[in-house]
Amino acid sequence: MEALFTAQMSVRRGRWRLYVVLMNTTERWPEYEFGPVVPTFTDRVNALSVLGFEPLPDARWEWTEDTETHDDPSSPVILIAAIGVRSWTGAVA
Repeated sequence: MEALFTAQMSVRRGRWRLYVVLMNTTERWPEYEFGPVVPTFTDRVNALSVLGFEPLPDARWEWTEDTETHDDPSSPVILIAAIGVRSWTGAVA
């Protein structure tokens, strides 16, 4: 049975980063930093492959928003994207 994960992307301090959520572990989550421009779909897929993952077939990026300071309606909005991923079978160990 293949392991399934969630990859998320968000912007912090003007820089976009993509990371794969690893539950029930103390390992550092795989992470890729893009910089100040919004990564294209191709940029995101390439970053996932560098981290050893690929999007699940027919998976789509889902966007949601959060706030920097909870319970403060004037807080800046944080955009978070998520997609289901699996370990990339062509990844080099």
